[in-house]
Amino acid sequence: MNARVALIAMTAIFFMWGFITELNDVLIPHLKSVFSLNYRQSMLIQFCFFGAYLVMAVPAGRVVAHVGYKFGIVIGLLVAGGGALLILPAAQIGAYNLFLPALFILATGIVLLQVSANPYVSLLGAPQHAASRLNFAQAINSVGHTIGPAVGGALIFTTTHLTVTELAALPAAQRAQTVQPLYLGVALALIALAVAVYLFRLPAHGEATEKADPQRHTFIEVLRHKHVRWGVLAIFLYVGAEVTIGSFLASYAMRPDIGAIAKADVGFYVSLYWGCAMTGRFVGAALLLKLNPRRMLGAYATINIALLLATIFSSGEFAMWSVIVIGFFNSIMFPTIFTLVIDRLGPLTPKASSLLVMAIFGGAVIPFLQGHLVDFLQADVGNETTALQYAFVLPALCYAYIVWYGLRGSRVGAPAASIA
Repeated sequence: MNARVALIAMTAIFFMWGFITELNDVLIPHLKSVFSLNYRQSMLIQFCFFGAYLVMAVPAGRVVAHVGYKFGIVIGLLVAGGGALLILPAAQIGAYNLFLPALFILATGIVLLQVSANPYVSLLGAPQHAASRLNFAQAINSVGHTIGPAVGGALIFTTTHLTVTELAALPAAQRAQTVQPLYLGVALALIALAVAVYLFRLPAHGEATEKADPQRHTFIEVLRHKHVRWGVLAIFLYVGAEVTIGSFLASYAMRPDIGAIAKADVGFYVSLYWGCAMTGRFVGAALLLKLNPRRMLGAYATINIALLLATIFSSGEFAMWSVIVIGFFNSIMFPTIFTLVIDRLGPLTPKASSLLVMAIFGGAVIPFLQGHLVDFLQADVGNETTALQYAFVLPALCYAYIVWYGLRGSRVGAPAASIA
C-alpha cells in the first residue's frame, strides 16, 4: 500500500477520535443538568478524559516503540472501543462517578492513537511538507470535532422522542440513559476500524522508532533540546485553552445576555466553533506550503488574544461569536507545534511524541482551573455571565505564551548537554 492510501486510512482514524473527543462538550452540560453539578464538578469529565494523556502517554509510547505504529493504532482503537462500551452500564445505573473511569479508558485508547498516528502521518511523504500533511490530517480530525457535538446533541435529546421539558422531568437515571445509543455506535465504529487497520498493509517507517536504533534513549535526552521543552509546555497550554473554550461555550451561549441559545440547539453552536477550526485547518494546510509556520503560529495566537478580550468586554451575540471564531485561529496550532517539536529528532521522535501527547493533559487542568475560577467569581460578583466572561482571561494567557513559542521558543538549537 502506498503512502497516499495509508494517509487516507489515517484520516478516518483522525476523524473518529475528533468525533469522540467533542462529544464531551455536549456531555458536560447534559450531565451537569442531570446530576445538578456545579462548574467545577462538571469539569471532572474533561479532567478524567484528558488526565489519561498524563498518566498513559509514557506507557503508550513504550507500546508503540515495542509493537510499531500499525499495531499501536489497532490496540488504541480497541481500548477506546472498550471504554465506549463501559459508558453503557454507567448510564444504565445513572451514576456520575461511573462515567469518569469509562471516559478515562476511552481516552487511553485515543492516547495510543495520538502517539502512533501523529508521527506516522508526518512520515508519510516529503519531510518539508510534514506540517502541511499533519495539518490536513488534523483538518479531517476537525470534521469529527465539528460533527460530534451536533450529532451527540441531537441523539441525546431525540432518543426518547420527548421534548426538552419532558426529558427534564424524568428521573436522573433515565435521563442519563439517553447517551447509550450514541456510545454504542461509537464502540462499534472503533472496533470496525481496528479490524480494517489490522488488515491493511501499512508502510512500516521503522526507521523513526527506537526499534531501528540499538542505543536506548531517555526522556532526559529528549528534553535537552530547548525547543522540545518549550514545545511540550506550548501543547499543554494550547490544548488547555482550546478545550476550555469548547467546554464553556455551551453554558456561555445559553446565557440570556449573551446568545440566549436554547439547550436543544446548543450542540449546533459548539459544532460551529469546531467547524471554524476545520475550515482553518484546510486553509492552513495550503498556506503552510508557502508561509513560515512559526510566524503563522504567532500571528494566529495574537488574534485569539484579541478575540478573547473582545468577548470579555462586550455582550450579546457579538460576545458569543467572538468566542466561536477563535476556532478558526486555533486551527493550525496543534499540528504546527507538534511538527516544530519533532523536527530532526530521528529515533528520538517516539519519546518526543509521548511527551507531547502527555502535555495534552492541559485539556484536564486548564478547564478545571477555569471551573474553579467561574465558581469563585460568581460567588464574588453575584453574576454568572460576568464570571464566565472574566474567566476567559485564563486562555488568553495561554495564547500569550504560544505567541512567544512561535516567534522565539521553537527555534531548533543544539542539545543542552552539547553546549559548552
